[in-house]
Amino acid sequence: MKEGFRQSMAWLHTWTGLLFGWLLFAIFVTGTAAYFQEEISRWMKPEVSAATDRAAATQAAIGYLQTTQPDAESWFISPPSARTPTADIFWQPRKVEGEPPKRRKRGETSATLDAEGQPVTARETKGGFFLYRFHFDLHYMPVMWARYLVGVAAMFMLIAILSGIVTHKKIFVDFFMLRFGKGQRSWLDAHNVTAVFALPFYLMITYTGLVTLATQYMPWGITANYASPDTFFEEVFPGRAEVERTGMAAPLVPVAPLMTAASQRWNGAPVGSVRVVNPGDKSATITLTRAPSGSIGSRGESIVFSGSTGDLLDKSAAQGGAMATQSVMIGLHAGRFAGWGLRWLYFLSGVGGAIMVGSGLILWTVKRRAKLTGPVRPPFGFRLVARLNVAAVVGLPAGIAAYFLANRLLPLGMAGRAEWEVHSLFILWGGTLVWAIARPERRAWVESLALTSALFAAVPIVNAFTVPRNLATGLISGDWLFVAFDLAMLTLATSFGFAARKAAQVKAARQPRHARKVQEELATA
Repeated sequence: MKEGFRQSMAWLHTWTGLLFGWLLFAIFVTGTAAYFQEEISRWMKPEVSAATDRAAATQAAIGYLQTTQPDAESWFISPPSARTPTADIFWQPRKVEGEPPKRRKRGETSATLDAEGQPVTARETKGGFFLYRFHFDLHYMPVMWARYLVGVAAMFMLIAILSGIVTHKKIFVDFFMLRFGKGQRSWLDAHNVTAVFALPFYLMITYTGLVTLATQYMPWGITANYASPDTFFEEVFPGRAEVERTGMAAPLVPVAPLMTAASQRWNGAPVGSVRVVNPGDKSATITLTRAPSGSIGSRGESIVFSGSTGDLLDKSAAQGGAMATQSVMIGLHAGRFAGWGLRWLYFLSGVGGAIMVGSGLILWTVKRRAKLTGPVRPPFGFRLVARLNVAAVVGLPAGIAAYFLANRLLPLGMAGRAEWEVHSLFILWGGTLVWAIARPERRAWVESLALTSALFAAVPIVNAFTVPRNLATGLISGDWLFVAFDLAMLTLATSFGFAARKAAQVKAARQPRHARKVQEELATA
């Protein structure tokens, strides 16, 4: 009975992993890259370089808004940080009585400012933010449908992890049995090692990913108790009542003392955002919200001060147990609280997850190739999975390399430049699929891996010829972001080049001498 249960879990593990494996691989890769999305965005905007003081830069941003948008209804400022050296500002124009709200183009109500409060002119790009959004919003499809699809994939991932734990009875022993050059056994070892390497992380990241969008996936509690979802969200996230303008002009108090007072209340956590309502009026309020990096919970506390006197007006109420738990779950998933050491641990665990999913997809074909009666002309289903494996496991990394190259090579004044950076990723990704279909499987692997290696190797070379910030200048000036990025690209190029070399050394598929013994090991592993 026990072995029968394990075998049923093996079937469940195999097919849940395969059905959504290609999408899960893309989610893992882009989600892992998102742990350094701010650093990727800074690399993709080489014009932005100066690090700044948060309070001084925030005050300079307020000065800019007072000069350019004094009549706005509200201002919103994201102060700079150690990872983001500029201040991002947004403003809401005052509503005109009797006129509907205008639909405004991107950039009409926003700007990026340097330490002196001057607009920064940088190339148009979506930077690392695109990779972050792709891992749960995908692209070229409605966001809600994409999130449902990602949610189903996450549920399948959770099932695959749990069934994998049941199936592999020697999983922790096999962690120390990474054998190379053993065909099927080597692929299973790679799958097992990467699975055990960060097993708690995989469980956490999958479960918390589902919790993040729980109200979308399971809305029945809301619909059963509230007239509309808006009523629920207004009750859970109550906003402060709007204050009408008095018509009496009054200057804003300096923001630096308020930021210091707020940080002290939050045990030293920094301010993540500043919102000014009714600027220039005696009724003005300044709302400061804690940065996500200041605590494991994703939803920061807020404090409201009078804009004209600096008096404390209000502060957010303590969260209930349910909301605090959800906030921590989301914080664990996003990892914004993590310092450099923990952030690298998140990243390496994500890399292990991508290898785990990718090796599982390849293992599916490796196991079944040994059972084929006619390996020269395998069934259509087998050929389809094999080609999709090439496109998923190699095509997406190649596309990301193309995304970085497009950032440097596309004309700076090109219309829709940011969108074409994204298009370049998908064009190359799709081209990899076409190539995998057109070429023999083994050659498709070798050539696609070699191309990906070349693309990543080209990133630091093209960067050196197109912008003044690169590996060499970074080592001289201490511009460590560009040093680290170029080294990361060269590491990826080396890894894919090594994989291409190993793939080229693999002989054509044939029935192994001890196929029966290997199959028995795989069935009971």
